[in-house]
Amino acid sequence: MSDSVSEHRPPDAADAAATLRCERVVREYTRGSDSFFSRGSDAPTVRALDGVSISVSTGEFVAIAGPSGSGKSTLLHLLAALDTPTRGDVRIAGTDVRSLSNRGRTKLRRDTIGIVFQHFHLLPSLSARGNVALPLIERGVSKRDRRARAEELLERVGLGDRAGHKPGELSGGEQQRVAIARALVSDPAVLIADEPTGELDTETGQRVLDYIEQTATERAVVVATHDEHVIERADRVVRLRDGHVVSDG
Repeated sequence: MSDSVSEHRPPDAADAAATLRCERVVREYTRGSDSFFSRGSDAPTVRALDGVSISVSTGEFVAIAGPSGSGKSTLLHLLAALDTPTRGDVRIAGTDVRSLSNRGRTKLRRDTIGIVFQHFHLLPSLSARGNVALPLIERGVSKRDRRARAEELLERVGLGDRAGHKPGELSGGEQQRVAIARALVSDPAVLIADEPTGELDTETGQRVLDYIEQTATERAVVVATHDEHVIERADRVVRLRDGHVVSDG
């Protein structure tokens, strides 16, 4: 198992090989609350992750597997800079996540990370094109360039002819491909996906998996999954149980 994720300072040689690095990460929650564990509190706590160390390099497609409650979603949230650890280090593209303010983590996500949610999170009032282009608005990209980039990504996921359709007019597989295109529109160094095939039939799931696998040549890709098809196609599988890494390979 690799003892390893990465500050917004120039990465050293060891960091350069790992786009994502977790070292001895512990994540605790106050029982019955989603709030960050307070070290001075006597309230009972739940340890969702306990001493987790992993690394993921650019060009790797890594699956995070394990039963429900094993810590997959918690680890994914840390790797996506949606959360911070109670103890230990999380580094993303050379940036120490714990050193960042909330605003800093938001900027890191915007600049570095694409996230594909299980339930798509598409805006129903926008077309597929509009949903894909949305992350580019914060980056100050012109309307013309946003449109061109969104249409380019939709072509890449096989939805060029559906660019003007709203989510309600698309199948589940098509909506998931729109979500993947949106996650990739800013050309992130990291792609994080939570059960991307979980609600899709086998054929559609395989098609979605094809797109994720293709993009892994250019970035670090981490997918949390129960799907054996995803596990079979990943370069590595990190298996969790009760908040511990039980295998990595």
